[in-house]
Amino acid sequence: MPYKDLFSLRIRVIYSAIFLLAAILIGRLAFVQTVQGGMFRERAGRQYISSVPDSFDRGAIFFQDKNGKSYFAATIKTGFIVAINPTMLIDAEETFSKLSELLPELDEKNFFLQAGKKDDPYEEIARRIPDEIAQGIESLNLPGVFLYKEKWRFYPSGSLGSHVLGFVGWNGDDLSGRYGIERYYDDVLRRNAREVYVNFFAETFANLEQSFFYGSQREGDIFLTIEPEIERILQSVLHRVVTEWNADSGGAIIINPKTGAIYALTAEPTFDPNNFSAENDLSVFSNPIVESVFEMGSIVKPLTVATGLDTNVIKPGSVYNDAGTIFLDGSRISNYDGKARGIVSMQEVLNQSLNTGAVFIMQRIGKETFAKYFFDLGLGEETGIDLPGEVPGLVGNLKSAREIEYATASFGQGIATTPIAMVRALSALANGGVLVTPHLVKRIDYGLGSSKVKFVENTKRVFKEETSEEITRMLVRVVDEALLGGAIKLDRFSIAAKTGTAQIAISGGGYYEDKFLHSFFGYFPAYDPQFLVFFYIVNPKGVRYSSQTLADPFMEITKFLLNYYTIPPDR
Repeated sequence: MPYKDLFSLRIRVIYSAIFLLAAILIGRLAFVQTVQGGMFRERAGRQYISSVPDSFDRGAIFFQDKNGKSYFAATIKTGFIVAINPTMLIDAEETFSKLSELLPELDEKNFFLQAGKKDDPYEEIARRIPDEIAQGIESLNLPGVFLYKEKWRFYPSGSLGSHVLGFVGWNGDDLSGRYGIERYYDDVLRRNAREVYVNFFAETFANLEQSFFYGSQREGDIFLTIEPEIERILQSVLHRVVTEWNADSGGAIIINPKTGAIYALTAEPTFDPNNFSAENDLSVFSNPIVESVFEMGSIVKPLTVATGLDTNVIKPGSVYNDAGTIFLDGSRISNYDGKARGIVSMQEVLNQSLNTGAVFIMQRIGKETFAKYFFDLGLGEETGIDLPGEVPGLVGNLKSAREIEYATASFGQGIATTPIAMVRALSALANGGVLVTPHLVKRIDYGLGSSKVKFVENTKRVFKEETSEEITRMLVRVVDEALLGGAIKLDRFSIAAKTGTAQIAISGGGYYEDKFLHSFFGYFPAYDPQFLVFFYIVNPKGVRYSSQTLADPFMEITKFLLNYYTIPPDR
C-alpha cells in the first residue's frame, strides 16, 4: 500500500477512535444527567440538611394493567429522621413544646428520657417525617435538633399482592428482601450503597467499564405479570369467602394456562407490607400457594380421567358398575354419599364426582402407568415459579406396593401438593397437554435502557392434544349439566370446571370427619382458554361441599374477566 494511502488510513482510524470515545463519554454524561439526575439533585439538597453515611436504595417493582400501563407495586419513599443531641439542648421543655406542635404524636415521657442522656450525642425521636414537616422543624432553628434524610421501602397499594411482593426487612445486619419477589430477586433489586458526596465529573467519567458492563447488568427494575385490577378483585372475593364461611385460610390463582403467566395470586390471611412489624403471627408472611401442601380432593379426578383417555383404556362413553363401595387391601372406599349408581359412564364419574369411578379408571390404567403420569404432571416436584420457599408435593404413596394408595390418589386423597403445582397440572388439561412453568415476572429493565424479557419455554408434553380436547368437552358438560344442576352455565361461553372436597388429614394419622378442604378450578373459553381460575379454602364451617362455597365466587371472577377483557363469545 502506498505511503499516502497508509497515512490516510491511519488518520481515519484515529478519527474513528476519537469519535467512539467521544460518543461513549457523551452517552455516559447523558446517563448521569437523566437517569441519575434525581440522585444528584438529592445530593445538592443535602447541603443544607445533615446526612447519613449512605442512603438506602432499591429497584422498583411494577404491576402492569391489561393495556401495558405500569403502576408502582414497590418503590422508595423519602422523608426525614428527627434526632436530638442531648449535650446541645439548651431548654428541653421549650424544645419539646415547639416540636410537639409539628409532631403531635411525639411522646413526652420518652422525649425527656432521651433528652436526659447527656453522654449520648444522638437520639432519634421521630422517623419518616414528610418534607413539609421537616421544613417546619428546620425553620425553628432549635439548638440540638437535627434532620437526617432517609429512604424506606414503600408499597403504594398496601396489602394488594402482598404474598407476591413480600417485603424488605432486616436479616441480622442486612436489609434485604425477606419474602416474595423481594427475596427471590433480591440480587436484581438490591442497590450497592454509594458515597453520599461524589464529584459530578468524577461520577461521569470514572469507572466507565464497570458502569457499562457490570453494574447495569446486576441492578434492575422488575415488571410483573400481575394485573392490579384482577389482583384487587380476586383478593376481595377470596377475603369475602373466607370470612363468610369462617374458614381457617384460603388461596386463589388466576393463570394463563398456555403461557404460565400469573395474573393474580392471593392468600388469606393477608398482611400489609408497609406495617409488617405489627403482625404477631409470622406464619402470615409465608405464601401457602408455594410453601404448603394439601390433599386436594376431587379436582384430581379430571387428571385421572385424562390419563385413562390418554392411555386408551377408557372413552367418555365407557361404563362400569358402580356398587357405591370398594374394598382394597382391607380398606373401604366409598362415594361421597355411600350410594351405588349401577351402570354409569365416565362422564358421570365427573358429573357426580364418583370415587369408585376414579378407582375403576386407575385399575384399568395400572398402578405403574398411573403413577408415571402423575409424576410427569409434576405433582411431586417444584414448579420453578419465581417465588422463594417452594416445596415439592408429598406423593410417596405412588411408590407403594399397596393398591389402596393408588386408589385414593385417583380421587385426590393420600397425596398432597402445593396449590401452584396443582394449577400447573390442571393447566395441561386446558392447553393441549403441555406442562407450563408458572411465573410472575414479565420483564427486567436494567441500566442504560437494556431489558430482559423473561421467556419460559414450555415443551414437556404429558397428554396428547386430542386428550386435552376430550377432557375439556367432558368438563364443559359438568358445568352445563351437573354443577348446581346447570344453574351457572353461560349460554354464550363454554366453561370447563370441577369441584373438589377433601377430608383434612390428622397429623397422627386418619382424617377428621368434620373438617374439609374445598377446592375449585375452571378454565375458559374452554376450547381456547385465556384464563384458569383456582380457589381453595381450609376448614369452612357449617358447610360440606365446595359447590356450596366456591361455585358462585368462581363465576363472579369468570364474568368479571370475560367483561374486563371483552372476550368474544365462543358458542
